[in-house]
Amino acid sequence: MPAFKLPHSLAVWNTPSFGARFKHEVEQLDATLLPLQQGLSATSWVAEKPFTVMLLGATATGDCLRVKAGVFYAGILGGCSCADDPTPLDTQPEYCELWFEIDMRNGETHAKLVLET
Repeated sequence: MPAFKLPHSLAVWNTPSFGARFKHEVEQLDATLLPLQQGLSATSWVAEKPFTVMLLGATATGDCLRVKAGVFYAGILGGCSCADDPTPLDTQPEYCELWFEIDMRNGETHAKLVLET
């Protein structure tokens, strides 16, 4: 996944407004910057609809701020793609958890899918 920046979240780290700022800033990102496709569990691809973020936790270690967040979004389960396929492209709710690793020096951020062990 490409890197992106979360400068406003980083600026308010360790303050009461961090959670709201992080949520707002991530929800403004283009969904293609997040590994949502890899997080699908019941559908085939990510729908072009807004997503919602829920902060689950955050810790600072060295030069990195590590944030765990839940993402609620929509997926599409398509039909057979035949010309006469009557199956509508309905969206289904999806959820995944992501790690956001924010470089505390410059705000550069990488998002990764949380893998259950």
